[in-house]
Amino acid sequence: MSEKNRDGKRTARQRLAMEREKQKSAEKRRRALIVGASVVCVLGLAAVIGVIAANAGKDDGGDTAGPVVAPSGAQGEDSLVIPAGRAGAGPTLTIWEDFRCPACKNFEQRYRSTIHELTEGGQLKVEYRLATIIDGGMGGSGSRRAANAAACAQDAGKFTPYHDVLYDSQPPETDDVFGRNDKLIELAGKVDGLDTPAFRRCVEDGTHDSWVEKSNETFRNSDHTGTPTVLLDGRNIYRDGSLTPARLKQMVQDANKG
Repeated sequence: MSEKNRDGKRTARQRLAMEREKQKSAEKRRRALIVGASVVCVLGLAAVIGVIAANAGKDDGGDTAGPVVAPSGAQGEDSLVIPAGRAGAGPTLTIWEDFRCPACKNFEQRYRSTIHELTEGGQLKVEYRLATIIDGGMGGSGSRRAANAAACAQDAGKFTPYHDVLYDSQPPETDDVFGRNDKLIELAGKVDGLDTPAFRRCVEDGTHDSWVEKSNETFRNSDHTGTPTVLLDGRNIYRDGSLTPARLKQMVQDANKG
């Protein structure tokens, strides 16, 4: 073989080797781009998940972040209790309620007249504590909006009658009509002297929303399992289902004798 032919074959092999090196380099770059893109996708997905997690648990009423403004006359730790009855009256009945809760409505309808009789007679003090568990379970904002409106009624000294109107007007559990401020203001018209500009502003501004959330947080952190939870001087008297209006009256009378 001539020297010229040998040089030609070496040159061809060199060109082939160089081409293969170029292909290897290109493949490495392609793989690096794929890996980089994959990392970006994972980071993007993580960002989306983070946004979803940050918004989880928010109801249709929006963020309730803000200063905790307790209603006028609220008592107890963190001012989360709305009292009814004379201060210093006999035993204390604590009622945890949710204005969207059908079982709470049943309790109110059955025991309301007895509770009013005992509080008006100076034999019983009632502590109302508000929760929003139906909002959490069914969605919506009716529990919170109604609780805020009830706190606004407390500011006006009209909590008890407005509380009773809300339960008398309670919609089906799945209907979030109490999430509408105009409906809550309309119901205030059933309570003498409540539908005022101050009450309307309080409802529309959600003045006590953060207070309601604080109250519900306290309920969630307790050992109570549902609403209504009814305690007489700290003892659960409603959980076993044996309570009756007559028995409640007798228990209160016995406590006053003791």
